[in-house]
Amino acid sequence: MSGNESVAAMLRGFCCAVVTGGSSGIGRAVISRMAQYAPDVPVFNLSRTMAAGPPIHPRLTHLACDLTQATAIEEVAVRLRTLMPREGRMLLVNNSGFGSYGAFPDPGVGRNLEMIDLNVRAIVHLTGLLWPELQARGGVIVNVASLAGYQPTPLMSTYAATKAFVLNWSVALDAEARPHGLRCLAVCPGPVSTNFSRAAGFATSTGLGGQTAEACADEILDAMEGEAIERVTGLRNRLLSVISARLPKAWAAAVGLRMIRRLRLDRLLRRDT
Repeated sequence: MSGNESVAAMLRGFCCAVVTGGSSGIGRAVISRMAQYAPDVPVFNLSRTMAAGPPIHPRLTHLACDLTQATAIEEVAVRLRTLMPREGRMLLVNNSGFGSYGAFPDPGVGRNLEMIDLNVRAIVHLTGLLWPELQARGGVIVNVASLAGYQPTPLMSTYAATKAFVLNWSVALDAEARPHGLRCLAVCPGPVSTNFSRAAGFATSTGLGGQTAEACADEILDAMEGEAIERVTGLRNRLLSVISARLPKAWAAAVGLRMIRRLRLDRLLRRDT
């Protein structure tokens, strides 16, 4: 069986896929791959706005949801239960999240709290509400963390801390889930060509390069096929994660601050933030 055929067979093994933040970036790329390899599997996109243009999946349902709001998550979970097939393995991709740049508490205490709500609380809340179905049916939970989760990161302190939570929570959850035929995979990208820079307060691209969202999605599928619990996407990023995870945290923070300051990212910030 070729690589594409094995990916298709794996994805067709799900009764449905639930993706948060699937209107852009990595989430959209995952849905695009679902359309390519498993067009008959229903996909539910949970995000504030619908993606521009024609639907990228023939069985895509957009469920408008502000994932920073607990009541919205509770309501969308009820809708999912009425729309999902009654039986079969489930795929849940917790992809929604955003970051910010600047010395704490920039860009404001409220924005930091909103980041924690989306990057941490929303993942726990949605996964917890769907847990009875996931546990009973089996399947895969993919949580999008970040390379930043491997070390304290000055000037992105809250963002990095939220992603450290996602990484460690996912690994622990996998151990609990395995006896139920359920896996949890933490995906840790480095810089990806998405809307992340604009959401983080930059007026333009940071110029840091990195993977395309499509390349990241392909690595997610590859990790799902195997038995990986965590996957840092991109060879360079994998090497960086090994180094940063082994440095004393105080050293990692000091080195990180020095490197980030050399990038002079302040000059790219929007002046209205």
